[in-house]
Amino acid sequence: MASKKVESIEFTLDPKSGVPFYKQVILQVETAIASGRLTSGDQLPTVRSLAVDLKVNPNTVGKAYNELEIRGIVNTQQGTGTFISNKKITLSDVEKERILNEISRSLIARAGSYGFSLKDLLLFLQEQQSLSEQGGEK
Repeated sequence: MASKKVESIEFTLDPKSGVPFYKQVILQVETAIASGRLTSGDQLPTVRSLAVDLKVNPNTVGKAYNELEIRGIVNTQQGTGTFISNKKITLSDVEKERILNEISRSLIARAGSYGFSLKDLLLFLQEQQSLSEQGGEK
């Protein structure tokens, strides 16, 4: 099985969301698979390296990876790594909307704490979209 190390997904944790960190990791892997950013054979970061990157206990990442393995979403090969399986993942429109709502609320609250308004955010996002459509930097 040809594998490639995953560089197309950047894991992040939101301590204010109320969702346990291990569940946030699981959801990010599932979402990346559903969107095609992760595909069968892709290698996830090691438990230790992801724990260091996220500044969490390795047991937290281990719990997420274990749950993903139980669900058949990843396969762990001792001494080699953890790889995305060929199990298909789809997110319902309701689940996608819930995730986007959570991300948006967090962004709006964070921007507000720096003094930016919703109008400021919308203008910035529109500019970013325009740049992206023109092939420019994001």
